[in-house]
Amino acid sequence: MPASSSDAVRLDKWLWAARFFKTRRLASRAIKGGKVEVDGQRAKPAKEVRLGQTVTVTKGVYEFTVTVNGLSDQRGPATQAQRLYTETEESAARRERVRAQQKMVAASVPKTQGRPDRRERRKLAHFKRERRE
Repeated sequence: MPASSSDAVRLDKWLWAARFFKTRRLASRAIKGGKVEVDGQRAKPAKEVRLGQTVTVTKGVYEFTVTVNGLSDQRGPATQAQRLYTETEESAARRERVRAQQKMVAASVPKTQGRPDRRERRKLAHFKRERRE
């Protein structure tokens, strides 16, 4: 795990190295947009992250709350990135509940076979005309 010469790394670099975001630009935008907190406080991209701090990252409907275990300002393999942080148990459970809710919602939405063909369009038009009358 390459780390900078000091005992801290820029937040945007750390999020990128820990593979929360694909690019540093996306990490910076998320930070500026208020989607990232360090120890419960909004941060700026240049905020220095230190070992033991708590970082909360919101990506879509998912929220990750992690504790910083390692520092790196270079992106490496995913196995190396996973060693940079530890997700809290509450965070993992909360994400799992959201994932289950998303599955339930997706299951309740009827699946279509794409656009209706000519025959189906005619049936639909006929059905709509009968309902108006």
